[in-house]
Amino acid sequence: MADPAMSVTPYWELAFDADGDPEGRRRDRLLAGVTERGVRDLIVFAHGWNTDRSGATRLCDRFLAPVPRLAPAARIGYVGVLWPAMRFSDEPIPDFPRAVAAEPPRRPVLDKDTRHALLETFPGRAILVDQIARLLEQQPPEEAELEEFGRLVRTLVEVVAPGPQALFAADTVAEGVPQSEPGMFAGSSAAACEEFARALAGLEAPGARQGFRIPSPWDGAHELLRQATYYAMKRRAGTVGERGLGRVVGQLAKAAPGVRVHLVGHSFGGRLVSFALRGLPEGVRTVKSVTLLQGAFSHYAFAARLPHDARAGGVLQGQQNRVDGPLVCCHSRHDAALGTMYPLASRMAGDSRSVGGLDVGRALGAKWGAMGYDGVQAVPGTRVYTLAEALEAELPASGCVNVDAAAVVRRGGPPAGAHSDILHAELARLVLAAGRVR
Repeated sequence: MADPAMSVTPYWELAFDADGDPEGRRRDRLLAGVTERGVRDLIVFAHGWNTDRSGATRLCDRFLAPVPRLAPAARIGYVGVLWPAMRFSDEPIPDFPRAVAAEPPRRPVLDKDTRHALLETFPGRAILVDQIARLLEQQPPEEAELEEFGRLVRTLVEVVAPGPQALFAADTVAEGVPQSEPGMFAGSSAAACEEFARALAGLEAPGARQGFRIPSPWDGAHELLRQATYYAMKRRAGTVGERGLGRVVGQLAKAAPGVRVHLVGHSFGGRLVSFALRGLPEGVRTVKSVTLLQGAFSHYAFAARLPHDARAGGVLQGQQNRVDGPLVCCHSRHDAALGTMYPLASRMAGDSRSVGGLDVGRALGAKWGAMGYDGVQAVPGTRVYTLAEALEAELPASGCVNVDAAAVVRRGGPPAGAHSDILHAELARLVLAAGRVR
């Protein structure tokens, strides 16, 4: 299949399956093409939460569109990384005006498009999807039915043996043991639904007193499904990064050793390109920059030691040193998906605190936060800039760099907030600045 027409050229696509295995023909076209086209700098963009090829390709094209005019003399090639993620139909679409994006359905109901996406993302589990949809529609009052709902959701996202994905869910490791199972799978499903319902109520009516109506736990059941599916995509992104993209970048280093690679990832795509560093063959130094756009993984992923547990460290600790240049993390306080829902869903089993609404980010975020909300944490020497400062300064030649992008990453409604608001020329400029592409 030919790669689609794009506003940037030369452009190639890399496609991977859920276990990180690449589509061979596309990979081979890339390996041969960068030399044939005289590419000096290769920008590799990985999408986050998107299920179909056309949506992911369009996002890549729209984000990269400003690059040719920003660096007209540079010999740049472009790669879009396609991997099997999914998007709930009520998620904001990054390159569509909000007015034409699909209006969210009544939350507890599993709409037709989301059901279809679940069936494509988790093949062979149609019966489970039907049972989940039925419970969301009926909303039975018994607590036992919420527990059954949680069991069905947990079964839906379980890894099918003997695939490698189970190895790629962790963000932190304590004494060699991955800490990867989120609390929503370890405790009461009914309690988790209640907490999600309260958090959603706070996002939809920030600052309002919530004593007038106690949200139904079923208001949070749809969010439990969404977050569980996010968890599966988080696991999948790590797999594709390390077993897929990292190996291809290594092959590219052999085929075209003079090509400078710049990895860019949005949301779980940020996790994907970060895990690609762990998959690089020994001695490969062709990755010249990494730019994370609202990265949906732990802000401690690169830390050697966690502030609250000196025995534990990030699963990617030290991987920033595989970059022959800076690792730049863009973050925004307007990203409600990462500031509220992410820490709530990612808390460790056994944490019994119950919090709701906007207090979640403050109460849980410091410990279980995402780097797209407050940047890389607990990595000594990390430099800190506003977006305006980063675009004016000469960025560091190595190490972690936090860039507060809240000045542009700010638009979006509940529950995601500004998570998908990345289509700004300033962010494309930042990618070029990180890689010193001129």
